[in-house]
Amino acid sequence: MKLLTVTIPCYNSQDYMAACIESILPGGERVEIIIIDDGSKDATGAIADSYAEKYPSIVRVIHQENGGHGEGINQGLRHATGKYFKTVDSDDALSSDLIPFLDTLEKCDREGGVDLFVTNYHYVHSDGKGDRSIRFSNAFPEGRIFLWYETKPFRADQILMIHTCTFRTELLRATGLEMPKHTFYEDNYMVYGNLQNVHRLYYMNADLYLYTIGREGQSVQKDVMMRRYPHQIKATELCFTAFHLDDILDKRKRAYLRHEMFIMFGIAILFTRLNRTEQADRDIDQMWENCRAFDAKWADYFREKSPLRLICMPGQKGAAFVSFFYNLAHRIVKFN
Repeated sequence: MKLLTVTIPCYNSQDYMAACIESILPGGERVEIIIIDDGSKDATGAIADSYAEKYPSIVRVIHQENGGHGEGINQGLRHATGKYFKTVDSDDALSSDLIPFLDTLEKCDREGGVDLFVTNYHYVHSDGKGDRSIRFSNAFPEGRIFLWYETKPFRADQILMIHTCTFRTELLRATGLEMPKHTFYEDNYMVYGNLQNVHRLYYMNADLYLYTIGREGQSVQKDVMMRRYPHQIKATELCFTAFHLDDILDKRKRAYLRHEMFIMFGIAILFTRLNRTEQADRDIDQMWENCRAFDAKWADYFREKSPLRLICMPGQKGAAFVSFFYNLAHRIVKFN
């Protein structure tokens, strides 16, 4: 059995996928790389096949009809043979910390294993400005396996994104979440929905994931996120309805999940209302109705009792708060 399965969903990725794959190959026989050719119309499939031919004991390729990033994750998990599972986007890469990461993951596994192994991610902007790492040393103990009660509060710019997370494969299968097809930002659901079953964690203060920002047409570009706001809403609803927050008995875990849900609601509302259309406002109202139908207590909390109430305000006043908070968040995080 491999130690780690790395799934790389690819769609028309011929121009950058090689750098991603090459960054993972140093992991050698401890790593299984599953490349998902998601119905690409360029040379993506041929490039993937060439790596599988050259590295038959490491690289596997799955060619599928176009199903989107989420179906790429689903396929990777269905075919994974590694004890742990990680997703890397085809326009991103792993850093030279890969070998120390694998060594530490192997050590953790010998000590009983973990449900979630957390590492940092490093923003790599195409213009070379604003590169920075998102680290978690203020929130997590370092150098040992720990439980949620040992964690501390997260800052506003900290969230456990797919870039940070390496899950135990069997935990993902036991939780049984299916990522939706043809839906952007579904990776938030992949992380949030599985955290309900995470108990044992390890944090390694290393910038393992190199997160590329600024590529034309990228899903985190402002105009793209505004246009795809229905996907943000769908992903947020999936997260909110994955489980009831009150069913999470561990107070520190529930506190983190509340923090992450707050961020996801905030992103969905901001990019929806930046469109300044009546339809966008109706879609936000429908989101809240759907969430209230599942859990009225927590939907009302986020909408009416948290700072989100400011960007939910109707009319010009609410629009002004939306612009203010978007600009503030962008200065703090520079996420696109």
